[in-house]
Amino acid sequence: MKKLLSILLTCAITVSGVAQTTNAKMDGFIKQLLSKMTLDEKIGQLNLQGGWDDANESSKAAYMQKVKSGEIGGSFNIPNPEKNARALQDIAMQSRLKIPVLVGGDVVQGYKTIFPIPLAETMSWDIEGMQRSTAITANEASSQGIAWTFAPMIDISRDPRWGRVSEGVGEDPYLGSLIAAARVKGFQGTDYLKNQNMMACMKHFAMYGAPEAGKDYTGMDMSKRIMYDVYLKTYKAAVDAGVGSVMSSFNDVQGVPSSGNKWLLTDLLRKQWGFKGMVISDYTSIEEMKNHGVAATDAEAAALSMNAGMDMDMISEFFQKNLKQLVQSGKVNEKELDRAAYNVLAAKYKLGLFENPYRYSDTQRAAKDILSEEHLQHALKIAQESIVLLKNNNHLLPLKQTGTVALIGPFAKTEDVQNIGATNASRSPNIYEELTSQLKGKATVLYAKGANISENDMLMERIYQQKDVRSAEALKEEAINIAKQADVIIAVMGEHGGMTGEAASMADIQLQENQRDLLMELKKLNKPIVLVVKNGRPLIIDWENENMDAIIDCWYLGTKEAEAVVNTLLGKFNPSGKLTMTFPRNAGQIPVYYAHNNSSRPEQDGNKYTSKYLDVSSTPLFPFGYGLSYTSFEYSAITLSATTLDSKGKITASVTVKNNGTYDGDEIVQLYIQDVVGSIKRPVKELKGFKKISLKTGASQTVTFTITEEMLRFYNNELQFKSEPGKFNVFIGTDSNTKNVAEFELK
Repeated sequence: MKKLLSILLTCAITVSGVAQTTNAKMDGFIKQLLSKMTLDEKIGQLNLQGGWDDANESSKAAYMQKVKSGEIGGSFNIPNPEKNARALQDIAMQSRLKIPVLVGGDVVQGYKTIFPIPLAETMSWDIEGMQRSTAITANEASSQGIAWTFAPMIDISRDPRWGRVSEGVGEDPYLGSLIAAARVKGFQGTDYLKNQNMMACMKHFAMYGAPEAGKDYTGMDMSKRIMYDVYLKTYKAAVDAGVGSVMSSFNDVQGVPSSGNKWLLTDLLRKQWGFKGMVISDYTSIEEMKNHGVAATDAEAAALSMNAGMDMDMISEFFQKNLKQLVQSGKVNEKELDRAAYNVLAAKYKLGLFENPYRYSDTQRAAKDILSEEHLQHALKIAQESIVLLKNNNHLLPLKQTGTVALIGPFAKTEDVQNIGATNASRSPNIYEELTSQLKGKATVLYAKGANISENDMLMERIYQQKDVRSAEALKEEAINIAKQADVIIAVMGEHGGMTGEAASMADIQLQENQRDLLMELKKLNKPIVLVVKNGRPLIIDWENENMDAIIDCWYLGTKEAEAVVNTLLGKFNPSGKLTMTFPRNAGQIPVYYAHNNSSRPEQDGNKYTSKYLDVSSTPLFPFGYGLSYTSFEYSAITLSATTLDSKGKITASVTVKNNGTYDGDEIVQLYIQDVVGSIKRPVKELKGFKKISLKTGASQTVTFTITEEMLRFYNNELQFKSEPGKFNVFIGTDSNTKNVAEFELK
């Protein structure tokens, strides 16, 4: 059979036939199964529950009894999945119809091999690398019984105060869409039944990345044109990539909570986009429709969600407790229940669980693959690529490997790699250990903590951190004394992992006051300072940019963080990362993003009555696409193959890039296009392409982009996706601020 399928796969038409046959077989199987199921058993399939307390036998027994009686269709974040996933299926096989449990988890940035947080990975602009990260994650997690991940999170966000930007894809819909598709393909592969893949779940549908004032769980009213043109594109890309499941968001969309929004879950997702998979709620989001004020009772919330197109209820058990009565009373048509149960059972069928409930528990593969050298090497590669060099005055970096180095800061000797859903991560060296190891016999490394994460008691309590037993002054004094002995200071500052992620919105995204105070004291020593920033969001580091000699943004990089950071500091790796979110100068600028519209009075030097702030520059601190290298690159003027483009034609835009520096390096060449005049206001520029090139010292390379009419389309106020004739500017350069421009016309 396998040989036959291999032959069939060489023919596209035959592949379509095979798919139809497979779908027909699945359809017949599920419909037959549904015909045998009671109302209670159908409802049980829609119940998605978290794990149990493994140390509490009564808790575990009660949970397993629910599985046995068919009251739980899916489990997630179960304890010790390497043993309990199999035990869970053992119990499921004792149920009346022997329907396996769908085991999922928050496997977001790795399982045991931990990769950079998703936002950090986007800084690499390495689409294949990001796909490889999720493929490795699926490989490791799926060997331990986990068949389904609640990832990728692909929300576009332009407000760094929102904590969950750390899990997202940045501010740009073009780049974000490429990343969304890549991460889905990495998790799922081309065939679930290869056992090394898992079902992905795109989240959070939809517009969750646009919370009002950056405060989590809130929504923002926006036009459908902006939804389609900016925020929906990443979700559509994931659907087109074949994502198996979708998670609704906590927010509302035009006043209707996502978990009860029929336009969103049915009209858009299924009817317009053709999504065929399973839709699940986020954690208690069905219950929270009561907080939204659109349902007065549990039953009303359950009915609203089911009738909107929801398939699975995470945690709240509102379906479990209310659907039977709702169906019997006619408030929910049984066809809606059958639809939801069908979609859940189809997910299990596609994953091969009916054929073999234990296929995702493979101890031999786990022993071979988890934390394998191949996985660790990729973790190092993508971690290095994710680092962004923000400043490097007088070529301070890479550091000379001689003399005495003072390593100072609350994150210099910590293992906080911000593991989002990676509780099984093993310990990795910290920056102090790695730097000491790499400089052994070459230079002396002195260490001082210097400061607590924060002196804000409320913040420290909320991130579950304790202050050092020493006073803030004692910590600072020790650091100053250490720094006085050094030739160069490396200050590792930033955010604790608890300060980013879910429920981690921040009104003030500067460095904590005590950390900045320490930097001010170190600055008085008149010694070169390298600031290493650990963060999960763009931070406001205007003062630091003015006063530090070099700054590298290392985010949270996972298992290989310390090695990646030290390799970069010492010049073993030349940084090439580029920002995928704009860094503001001041919180008052937020939201700040590169693809903004012009105002009626664009800022103009010397003219008071233009769009600007009186007290701070209107420009960001670091623009989208920004990132330095230890070498320098020179761009030629743009050459266009033609200055006119028709609707079925294409033109090329080329530049020659030369490495003028003394280091070999990688450069991400970026293409932006501006629609000069349109029927509605258009962004000042939009990313439309990029290419990563590697250049030896003194070498040059011509980089060519193809421009087609399709790249110029946008959603107008009638939600038509179309281009308009007229003039366009094309920009090619090192970041979104490039002034390297040429003009063409669309006929």
